[in-house]
Amino acid sequence: MPILEFKYPFHAVFLILAVLAVAFFVLALGKKGRIMTALHLEGGVRFKTLRATLLGLGLGLVVFALTGPQVFAGYAQAGKIGMDIYVLMDTSKSMLTSDIAPDRMTIAKKIVGNLLDHLRGDRIGFIPFASEAYIQMPLTDDYQLARMFLDVMDTDMISGGGTNLATALRLANESFERASGADRVILILSDGEEHDGSGLEALQGITDDRVKIYAVGVGTDKGGLVPVYNDAGDTVVGYMKDEDGNPITSRLRADILAELARMGRGAYYQATLQGGETTSLLEDLSLLKRDDMETEQIKKYSPLYQYFLGAGILLFLVAWFLPDRRQALSRARRDRDRGADGSGGTDRIVGTDRIVGTGGSGGVDRRETG
Repeated sequence: MPILEFKYPFHAVFLILAVLAVAFFVLALGKKGRIMTALHLEGGVRFKTLRATLLGLGLGLVVFALTGPQVFAGYAQAGKIGMDIYVLMDTSKSMLTSDIAPDRMTIAKKIVGNLLDHLRGDRIGFIPFASEAYIQMPLTDDYQLARMFLDVMDTDMISGGGTNLATALRLANESFERASGADRVILILSDGEEHDGSGLEALQGITDDRVKIYAVGVGTDKGGLVPVYNDAGDTVVGYMKDEDGNPITSRLRADILAELARMGRGAYYQATLQGGETTSLLEDLSLLKRDDMETEQIKKYSPLYQYFLGAGILLFLVAWFLPDRRQALSRARRDRDRGADGSGGTDRIVGTDRIVGTGGSGGVDRRETG
């Protein structure tokens, strides 16, 4: 036997309003009856108990319908269509450079946040890289969870200097699931300062044509000094220096990133304060092939609220069209109507004489009774 379930059980609290409404209606009918009695009106309210009962049941059924009654109707297969995206985030100290305000790291995280706003069904994962690389967040379509991981991403995640993009590329390529026929995306956000050029060598080992590489260059050609912060991370106490004690100027290497994107059958974008690169990236991603990512069983329910709602409305209509009250007559009018016995005739006894009026002829028959 199907078990009745409720989609919105918390709506049952409105039953209190239904009870209060019925109580108010009953009190109003009682007050109306007292007023009619005080005005010497007869007749009263008809179907008082029946009307209150119908309205109470009607309100109860309407509120019951609001709880969303339903019965389990079996399972259905639901598939998701999308593709996999690994974001390779440069977390080296050079990403603290403020040549693009407020700094490169903040702009890169903003781009990823805008990307999350527009993803529908695609899975996304994060691989931060500096001197090393690791999977911070595996592929998931839980975008709220992805935002939590994105918020805690900073330049202190990986100790040591340098930018080891090659390790991040190999890790992303090896972590993709090969069962799906969808395209796979590697999105690099970096200033491109890779000193050994190993990224291009690692890319040659990615032979899968379905792997597309897109790169966003974060920074400017002019560049800027790399700041050093205090332990609290809120105050600049100096700038990074080379072995000779000279301040290090970090510059965007757009040529390296553009070459990576070209070899990876993708595209290169320049980060801007206006965010136009995100729009271009989303347009290009929309053209890629997507496929069934996974299939899951979901419960199916048959709604029943419409039956209870219809019954409640029907009871309301019946109560509405019930006759309101009998024809009320004032007590004074009732007494007057009872005292009159004709249009002009009178029958009066005066003393011992009885006078009978004949009405139409005008004649009088006077009789002595003594």
